[in-house]
Amino acid sequence: MRTPLKISAAVAATALALTGLTACGGGSTGGSSADAKDGKIQIMVGGLDKVIYLPARLTQQLGYFKAEGLDVTLLTEPAGVQATTSLVSGDVQGVVGFYDHTLDLQAKNKQVESVVQFAHAPGEVEVVSNQAASELTSAKDFKGKKLGVTGLGSSTDFLTKYLAVKNGVQVNEFTPVAVGAGQTFLSALQQGSIQGGMTTDPTVAQVVNKKIGKVLVDMRTPEGSKEALGGLYPSSSLYMNTDWVNSHKDTVQKLANAFVKTLKWMSTHTPEQIAAKMPADYAQGGKELYVQAIKDTLPMFTKDGVMPADGPATVERVLKAFNPTLKNATIDLKKTYTTEFVKK
Repeated sequence: MRTPLKISAAVAATALALTGLTACGGGSTGGSSADAKDGKIQIMVGGLDKVIYLPARLTQQLGYFKAEGLDVTLLTEPAGVQATTSLVSGDVQGVVGFYDHTLDLQAKNKQVESVVQFAHAPGEVEVVSNQAASELTSAKDFKGKKLGVTGLGSSTDFLTKYLAVKNGVQVNEFTPVAVGAGQTFLSALQQGSIQGGMTTDPTVAQVVNKKIGKVLVDMRTPEGSKEALGGLYPSSSLYMNTDWVNSHKDTVQKLANAFVKTLKWMSTHTPEQIAAKMPADYAQGGKELYVQAIKDTLPMFTKDGVMPADGPATVERVLKAFNPTLKNATIDLKKTYTTEFVKK
């Protein structure tokens, strides 16, 4: 199995032929209605090998896209903010990324909505390096620190800023550093270019296993989300441009059918069974560690793809705590998601 290419929005269409990630046949090269009618869809994922986005690749591995008559190409970007750029620029029809981007985009007069809600907790973890562990014991100690995020403007950036503000540290009192995930994050932590950072599994499992750091704030479970953020925080989702959803309801319904089937499958299978279905190269730290990463992250996922009732309000409260774009904006939360397709 080839490693998925990391493709910038500008070259996404050109690189489709090279991805090797098409569900059943050649990838399409545009975002036209004709492509959608043929069942050809391009979805950008904010890190295909991240466990928080596991349902995207698992749906393909289980053959559920194909069963719905869809030809889905999964592309990958290291950070959710870059995936969002691909959607807004029309390079892809959908993004598997964090729901919070739909609120951020609405404040910028772009209408995007979550159509399948994969998760009701962030799945994110704030870790601290062993070297900095004595001086960085909670979010109250963020002041003056360099903290890793996947990308500036990404959901890890959003959540880090919220944890800081909630604990009395202003966003200009620490330095967010874009270090991606996986090996680049691990290297930054080991080399001391960051003292801590926010990341997901399988990177978290590797940090702990390699004994280069420890967990500071764990938001992989609904309980952890409530403790850190004051409520359920809907995160991983399939979100799409609202106009596109409204003009391609049959296609969106098929996507929802495939993803909900996967979420139900995940809820009735063990981490070992789930890991066995995934590409071997996703288990970067070894098979046992990958199984552990899935086990630790599984509680974040929904079983039905439905948005938790109080979730959007939590996300709005979190974002407004630090985001100047959103602080005084009026957000119509009902326009940031739909349950129409998953409930069918």
